[in-house]
Amino acid sequence: MMFALFYKLLALLRLDIPCVMIKAPRLLQSIFSAVGDLYLYKLSFVLFGDGVAKWALFSQLANWFMFFCFNRTFSNSLETTLTLVGLYYWPSVRSSLNKAPSGSRKWGLALAALACAIRPTSAVTWVYVGLLELYLTHDRLRFIFVELIPIGSVVLGITCLLDRLMYDSWVLVPLNFLKFNFLSSGGDYYGTHKWHWYFTQGFTVMVFTFLPFCVAGIIKSKYWKLSGLILWVLGLYSILGHKEFRFVLPVLPISLIFVGYSLAALDERDSRNGAKKRSSCICNKWPSRKQLAIFFLLASNIPMALYMSLIHQRGTEDAMNYLSKEAAKGKVKSIVFLMPCHATPYYSTLHNNLPMRFLDCTPNKGMPTESDRFMMDPVSFAVDFAKNWSHPSHIVLFDSEERHLKDFLISHSFREVRRFFHAHFKVDRDLQASVVVYAD
Repeated sequence: MMFALFYKLLALLRLDIPCVMIKAPRLLQSIFSAVGDLYLYKLSFVLFGDGVAKWALFSQLANWFMFFCFNRTFSNSLETTLTLVGLYYWPSVRSSLNKAPSGSRKWGLALAALACAIRPTSAVTWVYVGLLELYLTHDRLRFIFVELIPIGSVVLGITCLLDRLMYDSWVLVPLNFLKFNFLSSGGDYYGTHKWHWYFTQGFTVMVFTFLPFCVAGIIKSKYWKLSGLILWVLGLYSILGHKEFRFVLPVLPISLIFVGYSLAALDERDSRNGAKKRSSCICNKWPSRKQLAIFFLLASNIPMALYMSLIHQRGTEDAMNYLSKEAAKGKVKSIVFLMPCHATPYYSTLHNNLPMRFLDCTPNKGMPTESDRFMMDPVSFAVDFAKNWSHPSHIVLFDSEERHLKDFLISHSFREVRRFFHAHFKVDRDLQASVVVYAD
């Protein structure tokens, strides 16, 4: 909805050209990310002071996964920003020595409700914060009946009206989301992991080399409210079979606050040691522990951030940029994507009114989808698929399936026109080293 309105604004301003349509949503998301960075600093400042806040911000900017994911147009990215802003306004998150301004809890509730409206699983975070507030506050009845219920009802009502407008019928999206993902395990269709995956692989990879500093910061700070939130979120998400890195993105900045605490402690220790050495006229040419830590974190995260953001799995985007330019020249009439569903940016990059077709992957009560059948037997599927297609001008596929379909493509008068690098190693399927574009 948000990006649809943004696209409409661009159209009204006559800026809906491919290059703007590609970059504008990312620039909008970068603004949201900047707000998230600001409130990470502000939250760290009210909890631990300026010394920790500046190192928490450093950690946020240097962490490879935040660099890779936070500016992408995922609902999880906006959810993360709303979580950081919302936590700043919740009184229960702060210490008793640094109370929140009067009325800030209403802002926190509104932001929590908005986060849940955008992504219902955000309730996992806000149930914890709400229960914490309920336990610590002295005006529980006011919290429930004057703030929680009215604000929640207004946001829920607005989302229901918007869904009514979009679906042309009354739909309670959070309930459907709950049924599909929690009650029927519909998300398991997209792949499952072991219950411990977030603890042993997923979240540890996201935190990466910041992990020892995070653990040290949690132990030293003894600020169990926030560390408890991390454990709560990871624990509840571990119950679900289907797991993805981005699902737990909202608690990654929180873990980086504890990294900031650990680095600030090193900074303070080095300052004390430096003062002692100056007073005793001892000169030490070796770098301090803080300097070594910073070098280690930057040296391990910057290459990872650049590789994952600029090189890894870039082929689908490069292919769509190429097709967008060709379509602008009138050289593309229609496109078929013989690859797993949602593998490309599709119309958001092409931005041209021409027919395109990708393989459907809508869950269907245990029955294999088009995408499944294609991956199981590319040749048989392609032969059957071609019986009913309107002959496309272009076909896009990965090289891993191209090996099986070369004879099929030649028999239908297609020839390779471009090949784009995609990946050096496999992720969840066979190695998809390149994306190949065929034309008739």
